[in-house]
Amino acid sequence: MTEHRRQGREARRNAAPARVTAYRRLRHPFPPQRVLSDGAVAAIHETALKLLEDLGLVILLPEARTLFRQGGAAVEEGSGLVRIGREIVAAALATAPRSIPLRAPNPARELVYEEGALIFSPGAGCPNTQDRVRGRRPGCLQTYEETLKLHQSFDVIHKLGPSAEPQDVPTPLRHYATMRAQLTLSDKPIFVYARGRGQVEDSFAMIRLAHGLSDADFAGGAWCTTVINTNSPRQIDRPMAEGIIDFARAGQLSIITPFCLAGAMAPVTVEGALVLQHAECLAGITLAQLARAGAPVSYGGFSSNVDMKSGAPAFGTPTHIRMAIGTGQLARHIGLPWRSAAGSAANTADMQAAGENHMGLWANLMANATLTIHAAGWLEGGLSFGYEKFINDIEALQTIAELCAPLDSAPADLAWEALADVPPGGHFFATPHTMERFDRAFYAPLVADLSNFGTWEAAGAKTATERATAIWQRLLAEFRPPEGGAERGERIAGFIARREAEGGAPPSG
Repeated sequence: MTEHRRQGREARRNAAPARVTAYRRLRHPFPPQRVLSDGAVAAIHETALKLLEDLGLVILLPEARTLFRQGGAAVEEGSGLVRIGREIVAAALATAPRSIPLRAPNPARELVYEEGALIFSPGAGCPNTQDRVRGRRPGCLQTYEETLKLHQSFDVIHKLGPSAEPQDVPTPLRHYATMRAQLTLSDKPIFVYARGRGQVEDSFAMIRLAHGLSDADFAGGAWCTTVINTNSPRQIDRPMAEGIIDFARAGQLSIITPFCLAGAMAPVTVEGALVLQHAECLAGITLAQLARAGAPVSYGGFSSNVDMKSGAPAFGTPTHIRMAIGTGQLARHIGLPWRSAAGSAANTADMQAAGENHMGLWANLMANATLTIHAAGWLEGGLSFGYEKFINDIEALQTIAELCAPLDSAPADLAWEALADVPPGGHFFATPHTMERFDRAFYAPLVADLSNFGTWEAAGAKTATERATAIWQRLLAEFRPPEGGAERGERIAGFIARREAEGGAPPSG
């Protein structure tokens, strides 16, 4: 045995423990990029303020119009049109918080929603699910619970999202089932749909019961989040306006998110679409602050373009990327944390699906998005959640998470001894430097197969999609609920039984 190999074996015996990953609380590793000049950002902001002042937007909820009127806005009750002066917007931006604690059943899962944080949430709002075993089918309570188990299984998914709508549960009772599932199957920050005051109040009550929170405890941080989608162009409907008000008054986080598809619900140019998105965001943020000054609220944007031949939404496109980066510039211009989104228009977990989602993820990384929704599993422009797609997207998210750990660049990392040990034309496999680090130096792929063709073929020649099937099946088969989940379920069982007997709470709309 050569001295070189003997040293390698000795180093291997004395090696440090295997590689440990830390994906729970990520910070952006790179500075934000720009697609707009400072002058263009200021011009978009100014034009958005002009839109709110001169053109206004329709607010369908009378209570919201009253708040705007009390705040100094000009309101036309007959049409519901509200014109908001820039001084009203400026006052709202002055009270909106820059940093928001996101609470969770497990304190180790809690997050801080602020500039620089990098938070991933799964594909959400999907009426259907699909996988290679069972095909495509409407979402049900079983698949809703399965998707939560998949969310819980990966630290790189930081907060929950409603990946599969449980359509087999009647709508007045659905929020009881979804809240029970979130509180028992996961210990991460949760999501609540803003689908009417009755459902929101029920959901808040279940959270307080599950965690034993006083009203003051509940208001001391965001125990849940909701997404508020405006009805672009220039309208906020009743349940969305109600949701902004209710979440603000309860101290919970509403994420104001226009869905401005350039060429359809927004102007065809990137700048024009950003003007509309920015104006609608500012209106929602202002309403939250009028409801309660200092209420947690997030700027948001999920804007892309449509296919001008079919009208279908497109994702991962150059326009999507530019709008994400531009949205980040606008959010920083007003000083608020913000959300964006990835996703795919593909109909199955193929190369198109991966490529579109990866481009969206990189857009949000370049844009320094605080929260990226639809980060994993989103197919068909949101019409379907794919199990194999979710697993393959997790690979991409974990790759990004790896970049969040800074390089040490310590003297030993410069590897002088290894460079001196290996002669020209040699290799570094067995050097002490390699053997001391081999089991923790590199990311170990979740799905990717790095074997050569012969080995891959002998193992069944499986594609990444086929390998992903085995992974989600194993995760579901081996899943164990988090600590405290059963107890949380017991605390809300009586409330749910009583409210279901009373008929529940129908959604508003």
